[in-house]
Amino acid sequence: MKSKNLNEMSSEALLKQEKTVKVVTGTLAGMLLLLLVMGIVMAFEKGFNAFIIMPFGLLPIVFLNLNHLKEIKKELDARKDVL
Repeated sequence: MKSKNLNEMSSEALLKQEKTVKVVTGTLAGMLLLLLVMGIVMAFEKGFNAFIIMPFGLLPIVFLNLNHLKEIKKELDARKDVL
């Protein structure tokens, strides 16, 4: 996700990337929650399956995106302090 250094990007590009990361992270978190709920329901009906474990395996992606979002916000705040 970090194709450029955040210091080299324009403020408009950072704002656009911030919005994109927010949408993608929210969608991914929602889908993982849905997958977990479906896995639990299926576990009650048919027994244990891999759908319960998959959301936990993919959860680090959400945390990486949240850390990247925090870095973007920090860079934008630093630019506001300069102006």
